[in-house]
Amino acid sequence: MIGVLGVLGRLRRREAAAEAADPAQDTAADKPVKSEPRTRFGAWLGRPMTSFHLIIAIAALLTTLGLIMVLSASGVESYGVDGSAWRIFAKQVLWTVIGLFGCYVALRMPVRFMRRTAFAGYAFTIVLLVLVLIPGIGTLSNGSRGWFVIYGFSMQPSELAKIAFAIWGAHLLAARRMERATLGEMLVPLVPAAGVALVLIVIQPDLGQTVSLGIILLALLWYAGLPLRVFTTSLAAIVAAAAIMAVTEGYRSDRVRSWLDPDADIQGAGYQARQAKFALANGGIFGDGLGQGTAKWNYLPNAHNDFIFAIIGEELGFIGGFGLLALFGLFAYTGMRIAKRSADPFLRLLTATTTMWVIGQSFINVGYVIGLLPVTGIQLPLISAGGTSTATTLFMIGIMANAARHEPEAVAALRAGADDRMNRILRLPLPEPYTPTRIEALRDRLRSRPQPAARPRGSGRARQAPKRAASRGAGRAGQNGGGRRRPAASDERRPTRGRARALEGQR
Repeated sequence: MIGVLGVLGRLRRREAAAEAADPAQDTAADKPVKSEPRTRFGAWLGRPMTSFHLIIAIAALLTTLGLIMVLSASGVESYGVDGSAWRIFAKQVLWTVIGLFGCYVALRMPVRFMRRTAFAGYAFTIVLLVLVLIPGIGTLSNGSRGWFVIYGFSMQPSELAKIAFAIWGAHLLAARRMERATLGEMLVPLVPAAGVALVLIVIQPDLGQTVSLGIILLALLWYAGLPLRVFTTSLAAIVAAAAIMAVTEGYRSDRVRSWLDPDADIQGAGYQARQAKFALANGGIFGDGLGQGTAKWNYLPNAHNDFIFAIIGEELGFIGGFGLLALFGLFAYTGMRIAKRSADPFLRLLTATTTMWVIGQSFINVGYVIGLLPVTGIQLPLISAGGTSTATTLFMIGIMANAARHEPEAVAALRAGADDRMNRILRLPLPEPYTPTRIEALRDRLRSRPQPAARPRGSGRARQAPKRAASRGAGRAGQNGGGRRRPAASDERRPTRGRARALEGQR
């Protein structure tokens, strides 16, 4: 063993000596080798259009599952209202069609147009939030005046305000970040504008929309890279506002008390949460079968809306509920993948914020259905019956898919003529490559400029100038014998042409 180690040591010393003798020779270990995907799935993940295909497929699966579960959970209530089991489902289908149209518009929308109209869109939604508070214009429903009812269809302006705020906030922070603005310059336009929208939503009052808008604000602050103290202060303010809203209103405070003590009011405020747990328990591992649940037979209020996850757990079992959560987890991975691969800071910030918005609402909804959180009324995105919520979520997913097409590798592949079936079917235009602004270009130029080498202390021009002058004087004094400076030949008076002729005559 000792002999083998000695031989290996001598070989290693010879290799080191050879490398030292010829430093220009590169070895294979010194060169960075690009790791190739070993599996077919890894090769698919490395393709330029993978993010785009993933977000489209996930949105299609969630939307389809949502429509199926809304039909299953709302049939009994719809039949009890007007004798038709299709009433709520038909409205959900109509809003889904509107949302798909908005998704397609967002998919084709130029990024510059989005940024140019961001502030105008947010200002318009603020006007809508003011109008909905006026009696006779806004409609009061479930204790909250937050809906416009037009020809039997209700529209919630707070959902539009969340979209507009996310787009304008991402545009503002991305622009200010590139300009290297101060912390005050980044917060002063953003936080007061968010405060105005939050106050108008609190006046309605709507706890769920307040929490959703707070999630968007926190995501913008976090992914913009602002200091941690700003994020924690904003989080504390939003939590305090939500807590105040929860305890000031009668039915909301009853929900909080029933969450803290589930057995305190079983037939009152805690009835809904208790029935949701019974539905999940009845489902077991594999569920009772699609459409075979019993909780929707007037045992669980709002089964098609806030508590649709309980119906999924009852009819599809633990497998169905876990599969739905896995879909949302894949949505989170795809959203963060798009944000990470985006070259445009605006798209990067907007995609990450939208991802956290959807995942945050999903976490809160599932949390209060299973009893981890108090009931807040936040819907499960793309699954719960809610027209404006479904349409706005599909619109934001269209923006995420647009950002996926603007990844640098995707832009290069599409503009090079790569054949993508999804782009061909949807007839999408070619994405424009990201061009940095003048401020970004100047910053990159300054970063790429080589920095001058650091000079040793005392070697500046100011210190070297007296030494150079002294050395010149000493050299000249040595050449002249230390006396007065002898005029050089170039300093002597040169003879003119007339004087030269006179000298020739004397000779």
